[in-house]
Amino acid sequence: MATRITPKKTTKKPVKKDSGSFMSKVKWFLLKALMWFFGISLFFVVLFKFVPVPFTPLMVMRYFENKAAGKENYYSHNWEPIEKISMNLQKAVIASEDGTFLTHNGFDFIAMQKAYKSNERGRKIKGGSTISQQTAKNVFLWQGRSYVRKGLEAYFTVLIELVWGKKRIMEVYLNSIEMGDGVYGAYAATEHWYRKDASSLTMTQAAGIAAILPNPRKYKATSSSSYINNRKTKIVRIMRHIGKIEY
Repeated sequence: MATRITPKKTTKKPVKKDSGSFMSKVKWFLLKALMWFFGISLFFVVLFKFVPVPFTPLMVMRYFENKAAGKENYYSHNWEPIEKISMNLQKAVIASEDGTFLTHNGFDFIAMQKAYKSNERGRKIKGGSTISQQTAKNVFLWQGRSYVRKGLEAYFTVLIELVWGKKRIMEVYLNSIEMGDGVYGAYAATEHWYRKDASSLTMTQAAGIAAILPNPRKYKATSSSSYINNRKTKIVRIMRHIGKIEY
């Protein structure tokens, strides 16, 4: 009788993944993502040095907020060259928001330190953000507080200081900031609050707009509360000490 020979079964050993190769792929992916981020961000910063900013993330967010709440969406925003924006308004926002705007490199570390110490004591005051930082946040980033957003804000602040310069930063700031409920920029704000042209604002009127910037959907530039009227008076007083603005 023939003997049947049964082939010996062999078990395949599991192939170990090369962890070094996997980590190299991850690092290469992250490096490419970082390069794309730098390239795209630099592209838009250079683009907006010459092209008006059509809308900001805040404008989009406000639209969806109102829609979710069932409110009517009112939106007013027109770009106005800085040459047609009253110098009084430029002085008013410097007096109100950033007294060292013309001399700092994007950051006011003294103001940031004061804000930090006051917040530690539980006081509610405005943050130490400069006009440059606010512009970087308004144009390129989302609202809210996180270390990631603050880090990106610092990155974009350095970029716009280097690429745009002070005059362009002020121009973008005054054309993109929220100045009322659904009101964005100097052109829309002066029309909304005073029914006049942005170039003809008086010191008091400009101070009225600057005074409501901490919360423009709550406060009014006209028929104001005593709190806003006091802020107007203080802003006008500071404006008188600001000399000729030269960018």
